[in-house]
Amino acid sequence: MRPELKVGVVDSGHSKEQAASVISGQRFRLADDGLDRLPLSVDLLGHGSAVCEAILFQAPDARLCVAQVFDERGVTSPLQIAAALHWLGEQGVRVINLSLGVRQDRPILREAVAELIEAGVLVCASSPARGEPVYPASYAGVIRVTGDARCGEGEWSWLDSPQADFGAAVKVGGRSGASLGCAAFSGHLAALLRERPELSNVQLIEVMRERSAFRGIERRVGF
Repeated sequence: MRPELKVGVVDSGHSKEQAASVISGQRFRLADDGLDRLPLSVDLLGHGSAVCEAILFQAPDARLCVAQVFDERGVTSPLQIAAALHWLGEQGVRVINLSLGVRQDRPILREAVAELIEAGVLVCASSPARGEPVYPASYAGVIRVTGDARCGEGEWSWLDSPQADFGAAVKVGGRSGASLGCAAFSGHLAALLRERPELSNVQLIEVMRERSAFRGIERRVGF
C-alpha cells in the first residue's frame, strides 16, 4: 500500500465539496498581540478553492493540509505565511503550493522557506510572467511557476527563464493567472510522486523537465 501523499496549500481555504480531501486545516489571523490560530472558516475569496481544484484535478488521491492566510479582501502578511509554513512542516507535507507572492523579502518568511527546503519539502510558488520578482518564489530552492497559455490539461512547460522554472495551464473554474498555473503544476508534481515515490527531489525535477510539453518561453513574432 502506498503511503499517504500530503500536499500543503497556503491560501484562502477550500470549498465544501473538497472537504473529503482535506485532512487538516488551520487559520492564521493577525491579532493585536501577534497571531491567532483558529479553525478554518468559509473560503469567502474563492481563490483557495480554485487552487485546491487545480491540484486535485491532477492528483485526486492527494490529501490536502490547508493553511488559511487570506481574508475576504485577499490580504495577507509575511508573518501569516511564515506561520502557515511552519505548521505545514509539522503536518509532514511532501509538497507545498504557494499561489501567492509579496514584494518584500522578509527574514521571517525566508527562514521558514529555507527550513522546509532543508527538510526535503518541495515548495512551489507562483511567479509573474514579467515584472519585479516576488517572494517566496525568488528564494533559493523554491520551484518558480507561472501560467503558460500553450499548456492544456495534463501539460506543463520547462521555461528556465529569469521569471520562472516551469509553467502550466492557467485557467481553472473561471479563474486564470500564474497562481492557477502554480497550482496545476503542484498537482502534476504530486501525481508524479504518487507514481514514483522512490525518486529524490532532484530526480523528480529532472523527470518533470523531461516530460514537459514545451521548452523555453513562448516566442511571439510581431509584424
